[in-house]
Amino acid sequence: MNMVRRGLQTFRRPQPLLPAFSLVHIRPESTQPIPAARLPFRVRLQAGKRYAWCACGHSKKQPYCDGAHKTKAPNISPLRFTPDKDKTVMLCACKQTANAPYCDGSHFKVIYNDMVKSVKRMFK
Repeated sequence: MNMVRRGLQTFRRPQPLLPAFSLVHIRPESTQPIPAARLPFRVRLQAGKRYAWCACGHSKKQPYCDGAHKTKAPNISPLRFTPDKDKTVMLCACKQTANAPYCDGSHFKVIYNDMVKSVKRMFK
Protein backbone atom coordinates (compact mmCIF):
# COMPACT_ATOMS: atom_id res chain seq x y z
CA MET A 1 0.00 0.00 0.00
CA ASN A 2 1.32 3.42 -0.96
CA MET A 3 1.22 5.58 2.22
CA VAL A 4 2.72 8.95 3.03
CA ARG A 5 3.22 10.01 6.62
CA ARG A 6 3.06 13.71 7.49
CA GLY A 7 3.10 14.75 11.13
CA LEU A 8 0.50 12.71 13.01
CA GLN A 9 -1.74 12.03 10.01
CA THR A 10 -1.33 9.33 7.39
CA PHE A 11 -2.58 9.98 3.87
CA ARG A 12 -3.19 7.50 1.09
CA ARG A 13 -1.99 8.42 -2.34
CA PRO A 14 -4.72 8.23 -4.97
CA GLN A 15 -4.38 5.31 -7.32
CA PRO A 16 -4.16 6.11 -11.04
CA LEU A 17 -7.30 5.48 -13.03
CA LEU A 18 -5.35 3.76 -15.79
CA PRO A 19 -2.33 1.47 -15.56
CA ALA A 20 0.96 3.39 -15.66
CA PHE A 21 2.04 1.82 -18.96
CA SER A 22 -0.98 3.27 -20.79
CA LEU A 23 -0.41 6.87 -19.70
CA VAL A 24 0.90 9.17 -22.39
CA HIS A 25 3.11 12.07 -21.35
CA ILE A 26 2.86 14.92 -23.80
CA ARG A 27 5.71 17.41 -23.72
CA PRO A 28 4.81 20.52 -25.68
CA GLU A 29 7.62 21.81 -27.86
CA SER A 30 8.34 25.52 -28.05
CA THR A 31 8.08 27.23 -31.40
CA GLN A 32 8.79 30.66 -29.91
CA PRO A 33 11.81 31.52 -27.75
CA ILE A 34 11.25 32.08 -24.04
CA PRO A 35 13.03 34.88 -22.17
CA ALA A 36 15.93 33.54 -20.11
CA ALA A 37 16.18 36.83 -18.17
CA ARG A 38 14.87 40.37 -18.42
CA LEU A 39 18.28 42.03 -18.61
CA PRO A 40 21.17 41.19 -20.98
CA PHE A 41 24.29 39.26 -19.97
CA ARG A 42 27.57 41.20 -19.90
CA VAL A 43 30.28 38.82 -21.13
CA ARG A 44 33.90 38.94 -22.22
CA LEU A 45 34.45 37.34 -25.63
CA GLN A 46 37.80 36.12 -26.97
CA ALA A 47 38.88 36.69 -30.56
CA GLY A 48 38.79 33.57 -32.71
CA LYS A 49 36.87 31.49 -30.13
CA ARG A 50 33.64 29.95 -31.37
CA TYR A 51 30.48 30.59 -29.30
CA ALA A 52 26.93 29.24 -29.50
CA TRP A 53 24.34 31.73 -28.24
CA CYS A 54 21.13 30.16 -26.91
CA ALA A 55 18.28 31.37 -29.11
CA CYS A 56 15.48 29.33 -27.49
CA GLY A 57 15.89 30.42 -23.85
CA HIS A 58 15.83 26.90 -22.38
CA SER A 59 19.59 26.54 -21.75
CA LYS A 60 20.78 26.30 -18.14
CA LYS A 61 24.12 27.86 -19.19
CA GLN A 62 22.76 31.21 -20.37
CA PRO A 63 23.59 33.05 -22.53
CA TYR A 64 25.25 30.04 -24.18
CA CYS A 65 23.63 26.90 -25.58
CA ASP A 66 23.73 23.64 -23.63
CA GLY A 67 21.68 21.59 -26.13
CA ALA A 68 18.31 21.97 -24.33
CA HIS A 69 16.70 23.08 -27.61
CA LYS A 70 17.01 19.54 -28.96
CA THR A 71 14.18 18.35 -26.71
CA LYS A 72 12.38 21.52 -25.65
CA ALA A 73 12.50 23.59 -28.85
CA PRO A 74 13.76 21.51 -31.79
CA ASN A 75 12.68 24.20 -34.29
CA ILE A 76 15.01 26.80 -32.74
CA SER A 77 18.75 26.45 -33.27
CA PRO A 78 21.54 28.28 -31.43
CA LEU A 79 23.35 31.09 -33.19
CA ARG A 80 27.03 30.27 -33.68
CA PHE A 81 29.47 33.15 -33.97
CA THR A 82 33.18 33.93 -33.72
CA PRO A 83 34.26 37.44 -32.65
CA ASP A 84 37.09 39.04 -34.61
CA LYS A 85 38.65 40.72 -31.54
CA ASP A 86 38.59 40.48 -27.74
CA LYS A 87 35.72 42.56 -26.40
CA THR A 88 33.13 42.88 -23.65
CA VAL A 89 29.57 42.84 -24.99
CA MET A 90 25.97 42.57 -23.86
CA LEU A 91 24.35 39.35 -25.10
CA CYS A 92 20.57 39.28 -25.34
CA ALA A 93 18.70 37.35 -22.66
CA CYS A 94 15.10 38.26 -23.56
CA LYS A 95 15.53 36.55 -26.97
CA GLN A 96 13.68 39.38 -28.76
CA THR A 97 16.68 41.20 -30.25
CA ALA A 98 16.84 42.05 -33.93
CA ASN A 99 20.65 42.04 -33.71
CA ALA A 100 21.23 38.51 -32.37
CA PRO A 101 23.17 37.60 -30.31
CA TYR A 102 23.79 41.17 -29.18
CA CYS A 103 21.35 43.20 -27.09
CA ASP A 104 19.50 45.95 -28.95
CA GLY A 105 17.36 47.18 -26.05
CA SER A 106 14.34 44.98 -26.84
CA HIS A 107 14.23 43.93 -23.18
CA PHE A 108 12.77 47.37 -22.30
CA LYS A 109 9.73 46.54 -24.44
CA VAL A 110 9.45 43.08 -22.81
CA ILE A 111 9.64 44.62 -19.31
CA TYR A 112 7.09 47.29 -20.23
CA ASN A 113 4.64 44.71 -21.64
CA ASP A 114 5.00 42.58 -18.49
CA MET A 115 4.23 45.62 -16.32
CA VAL A 116 1.15 46.50 -18.38
CA LYS A 117 -0.13 42.92 -18.07
CA SER A 118 0.37 42.87 -14.28
CA VAL A 119 -1.39 46.24 -13.86
CA LYS A 120 -4.33 45.01 -15.95
CA ARG A 121 -4.56 41.89 -13.75
CA MET A 122 -4.61 44.05 -10.60
CA PHE A 123 -7.63 46.03 -11.81
CA LYS A 124 -9.74 43.12 -13.07
